[in-house]
Order: sequence, then structure tokens, then C-alpha cells
Amino acid sequence: MTATIIDGTAISKKVREDIATQVQELKNKGVTPGLAVILVGDNQASKTYVANKEKTCRELGMYSVLLELPESTSQEELLAHINDLNQDEKIHGILVQLPLPGHIEEKAVLDAILPEKDVDGFHPVNIGRLMTGQDTLFPCTPYGIMVMLDHIGCNPEGKHAVVVGRSNIVGKPVGQLLLNRNATVTYCHSKTADLAKYTSDADILIAAVGVRDLIRAEHVKPGAVVIDVGMNRNEEGKLCGDVAFNDVKEVASFITPVPKGVGPMTITMLMHNTVKAAKRIHSL
Repeated sequence: MTATIIDGTAISKKVREDIATQVQELKNKGVTPGLAVILVGDNQASKTYVANKEKTCRELGMYSVLLELPESTSQEELLAHINDLNQDEKIHGILVQLPLPGHIEEKAVLDAILPEKDVDGFHPVNIGRLMTGQDTLFPCTPYGIMVMLDHIGCNPEGKHAVVVGRSNIVGKPVGQLLLNRNATVTYCHSKTADLAKYTSDADILIAAVGVRDLIRAEHVKPGAVVIDVGMNRNEEGKLCGDVAFNDVKEVASFITPVPKGVGPMTITMLMHNTVKAAKRIHSL
């Protein structure tokens, strides 16, 4: 058995077609969904991400604002910019690109964004809604993973999902989304003893730790769905994931590649969240 590849680029394209339709419907009602992205400093990877977000906004017919601030920007100055965007009626989504320079407290910045404009889904109010099973603006990568599972017809209900990684951005929220869909969820992490004992029992295995080739064939139950969120580089500088792809694809039923797996879904769900925020803010 060789696993079916879950093509994130193709799924993302389908979702974006639907988003473009929703954007046009909103425009017909006099509302153009608007996304503001704040970039502090000149981290090259962040600049690339931000450029992709801007390009996607334009392609979907959305309004886009980019605030590029120098590395030396103080926390007070950054919070003042966020406050202005919170008040700006043309802006429905605010995203502060992480990581931030060391002198700025990430929590204070994320908490300053109005929950209804928090399209990253990181505000404590939105995390609280996620934890209690309410509809909200969900974190983009976990939300994208759920859309991928739906796309391949994998219903989490009654299945054992194992999440390797416990970050606030991916690990914890994706586990909670799976739990909200009636999966039985196990979290593993760097302190887990005998990782394979847990992962080899997973019907759905999500690897999100940032350790290259951590998950190998012996970690995977035959027929499992394997989602690789890792973004690492090998000796040649090529992108690769947390899953030893060539090894695991001979055991799994479905697998995401790196690149062109989960990655394209993240920006797509950001656009989805911006449209959702616009609808909510205007009670549409």
C-alpha cells in the first residue's frame, strides 16, 4: 500500500474559489473584507509570508494594508498602531507577523487586537471559545488541517488522534478541534517517553514539533492518516517535514507532503477568517 497524497495546493485552490465568491457577495452589499498585516523588523521568512498574504488578498478581491515597521519600534508604538486598526472600519482582520523583536512582549500585542478582528485566532477570548466548543475565528493552520481531513472524507468522530507537539499555534488548538469533532485525542511532546507507543495507535497522526524526520514507519499504524506540519530544511537546504515521507508513505493511507501540504491551507484559512470577521462585524 502506498499512501494517497493530500494535495494542499489543490484543496486550497478549491477553498479560495469559494472565498472569492463570498467576497464578491459582500462587495455587492457594500462591504469589502479588509486585512491589515503588521511586520516589525526585516526577518526574511516573515517578509515572504507577508508578501504571499498581500498577493492572495488582491487575487481574492479583498482590501489589504501592510504596515512595515523598523526593528527599533517600541511596544507602545506597536500597540498604538493596533489601536488605530481596531478603530478602522475598513479593516476586519488584524495580523501581527510573528516572531516579534525580543524587546516586544508577544502576549501584550496579541491581547491588544480586538477578538472580532483576531483573524489568527490567538486572542484568549477566541481560544476560550474554541475550548468550549463555540464557533469563533479558529487558528489558521489547525483549521486548515480540519478542512483537509474533511476533503479526504476522514471524519474524526470515534477515531484516535495523536498530536505530536503542544504549541499554542498548532498542537494545542488542532487537538481541541479534533476533540470538538468527537475524536479521542492524545498529546505527545518532547518529554513523552516511548513516543512510538502512542503514535502507532493513531488513526490520525499530526506531527507539529519541528524535528526533521522524527516520525518514521515504525511510529505509524498501517492505514493511518498522517498530517505533517513540520517546516525544516535538510542538508541540501530543501524544505522537509517532521515525517520521513518516503518511509511513512508505504504505511499510511493518506499523507501530506512538505512543501505543498498544510502550508497553502494556512494563508487560505486566514482569508476565510477575514471574510468571516467582515460578515460578523457587519451582521451579514
